[in-house]
Amino acid sequence: MDQSNNSEEESPGPSEDDMLPSLPSGISNAEAIELLWQVRAKKRQSSPSLPDTVTRLTTPDGSLVYLVGTAHFSDSSKRDVATTIRAVQPDVVVVELCQYRVSMLKMDEKTLLKEAKDINLEKVQQAIRQNGVMSGLMQILLLKVSAHITEQLGMAPGGEFREAFREAGRVPFCKFHLGDRPIPVTFKRAIAALSLWQKARLAWGLCFLSDPISKEDVEKCKQKDLLEQTMSEMIGEFPALHRTIVAERDIYLTHTLRQAARCVEAPSHAQKVPAVVVGVVGMGHVPGIERNWDKQLNIQEIMRCVRAIRVQ
Repeated sequence: MDQSNNSEEESPGPSEDDMLPSLPSGISNAEAIELLWQVRAKKRQSSPSLPDTVTRLTTPDGSLVYLVGTAHFSDSSKRDVATTIRAVQPDVVVVELCQYRVSMLKMDEKTLLKEAKDINLEKVQQAIRQNGVMSGLMQILLLKVSAHITEQLGMAPGGEFREAFREAGRVPFCKFHLGDRPIPVTFKRAIAALSLWQKARLAWGLCFLSDPISKEDVEKCKQKDLLEQTMSEMIGEFPALHRTIVAERDIYLTHTLRQAARCVEAPSHAQKVPAVVVGVVGMGHVPGIERNWDKQLNIQEIMRCVRAIRVQ
């Protein structure tokens, strides 16, 4: 693969119909809001033809959630995200990121590689001070894994999230939500699920992350969570690891999507109307979100940072 070009490929830009309209001069704020609301309503397709990667979910009050299952290293996923947002003109876009990873929205291959190459003792010590020894090392691991794959494939992860951020900015009144559980909580719960030997293997694996990426490895990254895939290869398959990294985050993502799908207020009559939401998550999380969609969820339980997690 030619890696001389490190610029991230974007999906085709929006047409003139997809751009925000120019507002007439001299109109009031209320008139401008009403006009933009009408423009969005006109663009919103009631029965859109969407990619196969999109799952449609509904809430009891009639709100719609279009869940786009993505691969973190895929140009086609970016196109799926753009197509979906342009077709349904959502009230809210929710992405599988948390506040600790929001920098990914502005990160390209060059920046990611620079950050990874600049990993030094000071950065490691800072990560450890902020998150503890093992969680800090996991933070460094995730950065090294992302940088390694980027260098091998010439493509940075998270392109679908950056695409969602750009497209949401082109939809009137569209809000952009970070829907994932804070990654320090996930790190600490994942570490608590490991034995001392597994923790040692994980730390050892941090020092030897240099193998080339094959096409088969890329397919694995498309089907599984990146952190789970990496840790499983270093310490072996472990049920509690899947539970803390994937299953619990399925629950959290379900919760944030349902929160985003609450009815919104129409400006014309100030009444609540069903919302339209686009969720952008790794395709490995889609089945779990579907399973949890109509269940009563215990978010407090999966937000606790515990010293040990008992393996069932």
